Amino acid sequence: MTTQPLKEVTTKSDRRKFLRRKFRGKLEMEWGSTVLSADVRDIGPRGLFVELTPPLWIGAAFRARLILSPILLLDCTVARVEPGKGIAVVFEVAEESGKAQLESLLVSLPAV
Repeated sequence: MTTQPLKEVTTKSDRRKFLRRKFRGKLEMEWGSTVLSADVRDIGPRGLFVELTPPLWIGAAFRARLILSPILLLDCTVARVEPGKGIAVVFEVAEESGKAQLESLLVSLPAV
């Protein structure tokens, strides 16, 4: 009988490039001519999870305002949908001045 090594299984957390941080906050999304309000559950340097029902679809792009002081502008794209829960979003900080603000926020938050 021959044995072969088990294939390594990649979990969701292994696929992430950056650690998420616990964060409860508000987000305003510009969706066409409408502004949608949603809650943020966690955040990382390039992504966040938005509690939103009904959710947007994978690939949907939008501009968002993370309600901080000052407001942090983000250009977002939906990467994953969790039905009944919300959407995982990847983002780019829209303004250069917001990058230091985001870094400061992340350092102050506990890991998930």
